[in-house]
Amino acid sequence: MSTVSRRVGAVDRPSLGWSDLKGARVGLWGLRTEGAASLRRLRRMGVVPVVVDDRPAAPTFGGLRVQSGDAGLDALAHCEVVVKSPGISRHGPQVRALVGAGVAVAGGLGLWLREADRTRVVCVTGTKGKSTTAALAGHLLRGLGRRCLVAGNIGLPPWDPGAGDDWDFWVVETSSFQATDVASSPPVVAVTSLAPDHLDWHGSLEAYYADKLSLCSQPGAALTVADASSDALRRHASLLGPEVRWVEEGDPELDGPWVDALALPGRHHRRDALIGRASLLGLGVDAASDDDRLAAAASGFTPLEHRFRTVGTVEGVEFVDDSLSTNPLPTLAALDTLGDRPVALLVGGQDRGLDYRPLAAALWSRHAETFVATLPAAGARIGEVVRAEGGGDSRIEVVDFDDLDRATAACFSWARARGEGGRAGVVLLSPAAPSFGQFRDYEERALAFAAAMRACGE
Repeated sequence: MSTVSRRVGAVDRPSLGWSDLKGARVGLWGLRTEGAASLRRLRRMGVVPVVVDDRPAAPTFGGLRVQSGDAGLDALAHCEVVVKSPGISRHGPQVRALVGAGVAVAGGLGLWLREADRTRVVCVTGTKGKSTTAALAGHLLRGLGRRCLVAGNIGLPPWDPGAGDDWDFWVVETSSFQATDVASSPPVVAVTSLAPDHLDWHGSLEAYYADKLSLCSQPGAALTVADASSDALRRHASLLGPEVRWVEEGDPELDGPWVDALALPGRHHRRDALIGRASLLGLGVDAASDDDRLAAAASGFTPLEHRFRTVGTVEGVEFVDDSLSTNPLPTLAALDTLGDRPVALLVGGQDRGLDYRPLAAALWSRHAETFVATLPAAGARIGEVVRAEGGGDSRIEVVDFDDLDRATAACFSWARARGEGGRAGVVLLSPAAPSFGQFRDYEERALAFAAAMRACGE
């Protein structure tokens, strides 16, 4: 009996570490960032896996033949353990078939957490805000003199041999996809927000919430740091583990002038910072309780790209790139940050069937002038929802466009006209939807937006 066979237990989330894969028949399923890191890890262990990808970019990967289709799935079925990429849904029929056949289906993060010193790890999750919060926590730790790797969904997988292990702490951004592969949690988990997302992958809204929050209650979990302003998190408090530290603005233990040193706009960014501080306190970093030391550590933080960043100004019109806004939650935060400024909003992208009524209500509650330019494929539906919310009111003009260039040009013309009677408007790319369909990813969409902005100045 192999080590894997002895250690699997419940094969739905196998309690395995990377060392348990030595001598086992291993399949590697999915060849993106995590797949490449997993192959490097396996190779260092002397394990030569079966390599499978649904849409391989090349016939070989790392010198190994890549299998796909039915032949690939059959090869995986003959393995003892399959290390899958997070984009492959654990709820899908192919994974269920493997699990039903007794194959342990694992993820790289779960394998790493099983054997890591989890007292020095914080996992940061949430529908939105997790990248910024993870980056903030890492920046603060480094400013306080700690060696910290910010890893996971935001960067290098922590099990990649190239990541090294000479760290005091690991801050691991964890997606809902990755969370479903985790069978052992660190004592501290931070949850930044909760709203509908990725429903096609998880199968239902409640399954998404349960998967996202499962990090909070796996063996080893002790403290969940959670955003107190999230009604959805409050409603699902029973899923947040044994102890919850609710974080809100004005908290005398967490808030204070130190946050201003980060120079980040918006209340949502302030909450991210407070969650980051609470996470450090949960890790036992005593220096994080000193406001002066934390203010010094906060200085010099660089905001993440494509997350509410000004990319330029043309004739007084500011262009803001919030391309990473892939559901309504960050778009709501962006509008809140802009307050009473006139806003021309670019919205739309892949349609995942999300509810855009809260976004429509927020648009109509604005006191400032607002223009909405919609983009395929979700744009037409978003436009209908916004118009319906207005009930015939014409204060907000909603126009459907076929491409980003024309939509950006129209937004610029509208925003520039606002400047004739006062302060020029803002052109805000905050799509509330993924980019897939018209663009490869949110980065390509952001680059197209920047190019469209430059064209407005020609």
